[in-house]
Amino acid sequence: MQLEQGWVKEARQIPSPNFNERPEHCGVTLLVIHNISLPPKQFGGDYIELFFQNRLPWEAHPYFKTIEGLEVSAHFLIKRDGSLIQFVSTEKRAWHAGASCFCGVDNCNDYSLGIELEGSDDIPYREVQYNMLARLTRLLQAHYPAISDDRIVGHSDIAPGRKTDPGFAFEWPVYFKKLASLS
Repeated sequence: MQLEQGWVKEARQIPSPNFNERPEHCGVTLLVIHNISLPPKQFGGDYIELFFQNRLPWEAHPYFKTIEGLEVSAHFLIKRDGSLIQFVSTEKRAWHAGASCFCGVDNCNDYSLGIELEGSDDIPYREVQYNMLARLTRLLQAHYPAISDDRIVGHSDIAPGRKTDPGFAFEWPVYFKKLASLS
């Protein structure tokens, strides 16, 4: 995999308008893992992509009314089949973490990259997702060496009480074993 000017060449690129500049002198030092499914616990389709582009058809499902008007994004999405989509350049600030704090530093969006896994807290993730996540992680770490393995967290770690993803179905030991095999 290759990262050029903030874009992974092998990823399908679907630019989101939901980003802005990182604060001046703020480097990328954290990787945040999330999950998302739209509607909840339903996989496939393009609702996530549409949501990150502010084009979700709000009337298509009752749940969509509860998120209507939200403007969010992530840098990456790994679909259930292991395919990779990129929405925001790694050089820009995606809107994925919300109110958050890591090691006493607030506003994790300022200094983090966000990776969404198509999934939910309580449904096992697929091996192809772990494989892609590990490969993507190592690529990002090569370009942003401050993202050490101990600076990879779940959304629930930086927004406890507010967020639960990637959830108890996410197998951290499996992920870190795959990471170790790529070292």
